[in-house]
Amino acid sequence: MKSVFSFIFLLIASSILLSQNTSNDSLVLKIPVDLEKGNYVNKIIIPFIKGSTDKQVDIKSEYWNNTIINPYKSIETKFPLKITFNDTTFISPVKKEKVITSRFGWRRGRPHTGIDIDLITGDSVVAVLDGIVRIAKYDSGLGRCVIIRHFNGLETIYGHLSKYVVKANDTIKRGQLIGKGGNTGNSRGSHLHLITSYQGNYIHPEYLFDFSDANKIRAKELWVTRKWTRAGLHSAHRKSKLSLLTSREQAIASTKKQTKIYLVKSGDTLSRIARRNNTSIASICKTNYIRRSSVLKVGQKLVLEF
Repeated sequence: MKSVFSFIFLLIASSILLSQNTSNDSLVLKIPVDLEKGNYVNKIIIPFIKGSTDKQVDIKSEYWNNTIINPYKSIETKFPLKITFNDTTFISPVKKEKVITSRFGWRRGRPHTGIDIDLITGDSVVAVLDGIVRIAKYDSGLGRCVIIRHFNGLETIYGHLSKYVVKANDTIKRGQLIGKGGNTGNSRGSHLHLITSYQGNYIHPEYLFDFSDANKIRAKELWVTRKWTRAGLHSAHRKSKLSLLTSREQAIASTKKQTKIYLVKSGDTLSRIARRNNTSIASICKTNYIRRSSVLKVGQKLVLEF
């Protein structure tokens, strides 16, 4: 009992000797052995416990709108965009094997800004990450849709639902049911149209998420350049070649344009050349001072920029 009281006394006596470490991540505790002589044992360092900061961020404080699909239209995006994740995996939005029927990219003469995942009307659709529902309403293009803003600022959009079971401002856990799959809006058959967006910029979902059975998030920190927000630079009919950018330096270096000379072959069109070389018709026309209606000649040299 005496030793217990002695220990308590030492702790009380040492309480005035607490000091915060200069790194702001710990406290230093000095326990005196002889109070009169001021002799101390080695410092005991007590670290602060740091939890996840994601959910401390008020994601509703800016550009929070329960009716407008893209509330960021008034701001100018500065690339590259930095997106961070606390999780290493996500939850599949469908509770079955994920079959992607159409990818982020150029499709039928216009950009397809998300991915289509096969399902049957009535299949469950769940949230891929924790977040707050910003929108749960009908849109002429997306049909019945749910938009969730996550705690890192990313938004996921779930389109063509037959019904939703959540409402605006609901806090959602990853894997939580948000609605049922369907074929509403501008849709050709039942499927989930999944969009990933950051500050109003539609990002190639497969750049952020691995849609294999692993359900992995590509990296804890990803930098997004314009290339990964422009569907016209990708094909909706095949996988894009991934080149993950995990630092600002990599992202800036990747934006430096590279060029090559392409010789026009028999049967070539601007659309075919752009698709096969992972560029856009607009880029080819601008670089070579030609129009979309220009007639290509076999053997003609075109400068392609990437």
